[in-house]
Amino acid sequence: MVLKDGNSEKSLELFLSIGLDERTASNTINNNKVTSNLTAVIHEAAVTDGCDRTTGNLLYSVATKYPANALVHRPTLLKYIVTSKIKTPAQLEAAFSFFANTGSEDFKLNEFEEACGVGIEVSPEDIEKAVNKIFKENNKTILEQRYRTNVGELFGHVRKSLPWADPKIVKKLIDEKMFELLGERTAADNEKPTKKKEKKEKPAKVEEKKTVVEATPEPSEEELNPYTIFPQPEQNFMVHTEVFFSDGSILRCSNTKEVLDKHLKVTGGKVYTRFPPEPNGYLHIGHAKAMFVDFGLAKERGGCCYLRYDDTNPEAEKEEYINHIEEIVNWMGWEPFKITYTSDYFQELYDLAVELIRRGHAYVDHQTAEEIKEYREKKMNSPWRDRPIEESLKLFDEMRRGMIEEGKATLRMKQDMQSDNFNMYDLIAYRIKFAPHPKAGDKWCIYPSYDYAHCTVDSLENITHSLCTLEFETRRASYYWLLHSLSLYMPYVWEYSRLNVTNTVMSKRKLNYIVTNKYVDGWDDPRLLTLAGLRRRGVTSTAINAFVRGIGITRSDGSMIHVSRLEHHIREELNKTAPRTMVVLNPLKVVITNLESDKIIELDAKRWPDAQNDDPSAFYKVPFSRVVYIDQSDFRMKDSKDYYGLAPGKSVLLRYAFPIKCTNVVYADDNETVREIHAEYDPGKKSKPKGVLHWVAESSPGKEPIKVEVRLFEKLFNSENPAELNDDWLTDINPNSKVVISGAYAVSTLKDAAVGDRFQFERLGYYAVDKDSEPENLVFNRTVTLRDSYGKGGK
Repeated sequence: MVLKDGNSEKSLELFLSIGLDERTASNTINNNKVTSNLTAVIHEAAVTDGCDRTTGNLLYSVATKYPANALVHRPTLLKYIVTSKIKTPAQLEAAFSFFANTGSEDFKLNEFEEACGVGIEVSPEDIEKAVNKIFKENNKTILEQRYRTNVGELFGHVRKSLPWADPKIVKKLIDEKMFELLGERTAADNEKPTKKKEKKEKPAKVEEKKTVVEATPEPSEEELNPYTIFPQPEQNFMVHTEVFFSDGSILRCSNTKEVLDKHLKVTGGKVYTRFPPEPNGYLHIGHAKAMFVDFGLAKERGGCCYLRYDDTNPEAEKEEYINHIEEIVNWMGWEPFKITYTSDYFQELYDLAVELIRRGHAYVDHQTAEEIKEYREKKMNSPWRDRPIEESLKLFDEMRRGMIEEGKATLRMKQDMQSDNFNMYDLIAYRIKFAPHPKAGDKWCIYPSYDYAHCTVDSLENITHSLCTLEFETRRASYYWLLHSLSLYMPYVWEYSRLNVTNTVMSKRKLNYIVTNKYVDGWDDPRLLTLAGLRRRGVTSTAINAFVRGIGITRSDGSMIHVSRLEHHIREELNKTAPRTMVVLNPLKVVITNLESDKIIELDAKRWPDAQNDDPSAFYKVPFSRVVYIDQSDFRMKDSKDYYGLAPGKSVLLRYAFPIKCTNVVYADDNETVREIHAEYDPGKKSKPKGVLHWVAESSPGKEPIKVEVRLFEKLFNSENPAELNDDWLTDINPNSKVVISGAYAVSTLKDAAVGDRFQFERLGYYAVDKDSEPENLVFNRTVTLRDSYGKGGK
């Protein structure tokens, strides 16, 4: 963290004193407006000597979210906070709504207290009654899903009926009720007890070294239902943002009662969100978080979510990407209310642009892209900024009719070139492109920009909550400026932190580069964190959604999530759903000399570790014959105390079979390479060796086991954050990120495996059948290793 000056150091010390974590405090001092607001709030609340963390977090919310049209009432709210009369986020949000509606007018304290739940103490008995009711209503589902039940949804139902209940008590009672109803977690609920003998097996496992990572803290009880932070549609009359103009004036953007009433009549008061990807590439795991926020909020509130293709750039969009996006959205478990395209609104957008010119808020500019960039950097007005309205209307019509060359004119919004926000520097609304559009065809030769179309279509589709990542926060001013200038309905805008995961790149530009230049095998390469790549690797959508839910809908920017956290959720899911089987990656022949050459012993192997003996479906048959194969890594010539594999004169147990003892070693012609091992088996199982090995046997004399190809995937980049390497990021690609083993042996039951089937290869990891598989040549992708390097601190 770099501090600019002594004032920054003082601000940091002040913010830490009210309980803010260091990341939030340091991010705050980099934002002059929030720093000023929070400092004023702390002094106004008279807590310059510090306060507890709960109070501090509420004060931070006041500094960032308090409605600007009611500043005269802020001291009253602060008194209620520091005296703990208002002590929960739910009460604070209710206070914001109350004051936004009140504005600067007088109000009655009793009405305020009633609106915010002041003095209302919800007893544990009341909470218990509400919890019992919710469990009764959802009893069947909970019994079916057991500990896979979405506890966050149960939590949300209770909070709806008792909005002022203590969330910690709610969570505690829900947990107790779950235990009362379901009892202890079973293995099927993914409770994996660590067994001593499993620890002893570790040295013989085919594993790479363990990655050491720091644990990430679990989300708080308040984050169990992350959508509680969002207001209801009928509350959308508050001041969303303040646009500070260089002349000293301030635009406070909010919906009028008439506009909001008209919107609510159209929507019926439902939540409307949108997931707006650009069809210029494949979706990655960051989009999984966006889907969770957009589709998840609509689903939680019983509303609607559009899948809207942001198709304003005809040169970058392909039908392939459009089809992929719809397929992946469905695979992730989300169902769009309606599929729309920005191009559906091209006529309405054009008509609104004409209206924007008529109102004096847009002009046709003839500067080149380089000149626009230079003028913006120098905060200089375009020479054409003050051209007459009629002239801009005529030129814009000529742009539409193709009478002006590409690059010779743009339509720019007349905003504020002297603003402190560069996103108010007369952004481009339309540019000329003589390119056919995949959907609109040749009808248009001018296309709207993202900055113009995004907010306008949000309004046209009556979106209630326009949710995006934090890099768009500086665009709030232009978003609301444009809607205000056109007198259009304004959605509630909220930004959340971008999802960044270690050892990969998330930039579409970088992803497109490594795909196009064949550093990887396409957009669905299993080494990429594209959703198609994760699916091909064998990751389930359930695991991905659990991962993004665990992260929460936070606003803490710049956080990097370790990939081990994602792998943790993958293991959690696959441990419950992937049957066990045995595969030997690098086969070493073992001849059982005391077993007849034509004898085959059929044994039972477990598909599931805790399978009951009376459940035949939980077992599969494996042959034990004179010739079996173990992994080369499970044999060495020199034994040691901490080694549990096979060595000359040493015994091991073949899993589900018999103990064997190495009696002889046969070398190849070079007298160094071990060609095969001779061993004797113990049919009475009297010996009790410590090491346990997986194996595959010949199903009949001389008949090799099924040969399969196995692809071992590691992290694509060596560095945790390759983006920091700037132009050298390509040099960080891990040359061993993909290792292909073409001669692995598998048990015969795998011959009927289909593309997408997932298995746990015992002692090796989780694997999925790849699309490159053929009937006589199955290909398996390693999804994740068995060892979990994610700390116990969070999920």
